[in-house]
Amino acid sequence: MAIKITGLTPDFAGEVSGIDITQPLTRAQADALEAGMDRYAVLVYNDQRFTDEQQKDFSRNFGALEQTPGGNITKPADRRLDPEMADVSNLGKDHQPLARDDRRRLFNLGNQLWHSDSSFRAIPAKYSLLSGRIVVDDGGNTEFADMRAAYDALDTRTKADIEDLVCEHSLLYSRGTLGFTELSEEEKRMFTPVRQRLVRTHPVTGRKSLYLSSHIGTIIGWPMPEARAFIRDLTEHATQKQFTYVHRWRPFDLVMWDNRTTMHRVRRFDETKVRDMRRTTVAGDSVTAEQLAA
Repeated sequence: MAIKITGLTPDFAGEVSGIDITQPLTRAQADALEAGMDRYAVLVYNDQRFTDEQQKDFSRNFGALEQTPGGNITKPADRRLDPEMADVSNLGKDHQPLARDDRRRLFNLGNQLWHSDSSFRAIPAKYSLLSGRIVVDDGGNTEFADMRAAYDALDTRTKADIEDLVCEHSLLYSRGTLGFTELSEEEKRMFTPVRQRLVRTHPVTGRKSLYLSSHIGTIIGWPMPEARAFIRDLTEHATQKQFTYVHRWRPFDLVMWDNRTTMHRVRRFDETKVRDMRRTTVAGDSVTAEQLAA
């Protein structure tokens, strides 16, 4: 059976059929899926019963895997998964839901903010691949916003105004908006801000997109209050309903998205229930702006 990609929304998010991605891919199959990513930016694969190793092997078809340290406050001894797997579940090492006041849970509430994975790294991520091993019946949807369409819808003057802007990204900013500010000196060093362009150009399609995230704390050269108000306005524009796709999880769905051209967020759910979500991240290969010491 040939690979088929069916659009879930006009020109954003597609559902893939005709392939078992738990098994090794040919180069032609991997190229077809990457072409699908270039078109849709979000691809959904249903009923893919991955092991962690199979998920990592599939992800490597699209580049080297990003190591997860530096993006979380979980101590090595408390990790459930290996360093090439990001644990975005609500679980501790004992596979039980984290307590309501657990620092790890409070920090991870930042995933409910609109963001792009690893925009807080000097070289930001290319793709994220999230596997729903155990999903909840109510809530926990993941929403995606198309930053290409959001850019296209801007007026000419705004496009000109933002073309060369550079923003500062850090987990210090996104978690700070939630009131999570009690960080150790080691954690603060780990979250040293980096600089990213506000407008990115896709290396294959040449299409421009906004590069927004809750991790943005300021715009270089702007007063901080003005910068944050402007980023808030751009984010409100970019997350309007006409630019979004909502994924309602079923067991063993795998959703793959392009962090260079999308934002996403998870919605609230009953955190007394087990929700086991495991993410691999394909590393990027270049900086978006000159990286200077913060």
